Amino acid sequence: MPDPRATGRLPALCRRRRGVVAGPSHLISLLRDTRGVVGSVLDPHAAFLLNRGLKTLALRVRYQNESTLRIAQFLESRPEVARVNYAGLESHPRHPRARDLFSGFGGVLSFELRASAQSADRFMKSTTIPIVAPSLGGVQTLLTRPATTSHAGLSREERLNAGISDGLIRMSVGIEDTDELIEDLASALRTL
Repeated sequence: MPDPRATGRLPALCRRRRGVVAGPSHLISLLRDTRGVVGSVLDPHAAFLLNRGLKTLALRVRYQNESTLRIAQFLESRPEVARVNYAGLESHPRHPRARDLFSGFGGVLSFELRASAQSADRFMKSTTIPIVAPSLGGVQTLLTRPATTSHAGLSREERLNAGISDGLIRMSVGIEDTDELIEDLASALRTL
């Protein structure tokens, strides 16, 4: 058997998802190195929470897909919004391809306000349901402005070349009531 260090691949025994790893020290050291890069095992409580959450994942993802599409359609209809980036919208240039590839379009969208960066901040502060935070994937709806968070390290010119204006807002849709989220967004848009 070739030395796994030379090939960069762990033997099948080390790639299994459960069990124990036993063997020569040079193989164990490879696993230790990998663990240092990708992390160790979950603690029992985190594993329990993960297992419990997986039982409702399909329901939550289905709801988030439906809710996000409705919110994207609402935002697209508003004069305060210059554009909505969501492949679930028929107006999106990649919609036909996304429809062929996916059974849902996800729980994250972005939209660009016609207003200034200050107005975008005011809009986000005017919402009552979403949390203003640079994160993704939780059960709460989150809003963030990439120009001041994920892409703050780029110059304004670099951001604009990447399609990230000062008025662009990213929204990760949670599992709150869709109608209440739309009502909250409508109320915040009226402050512009």
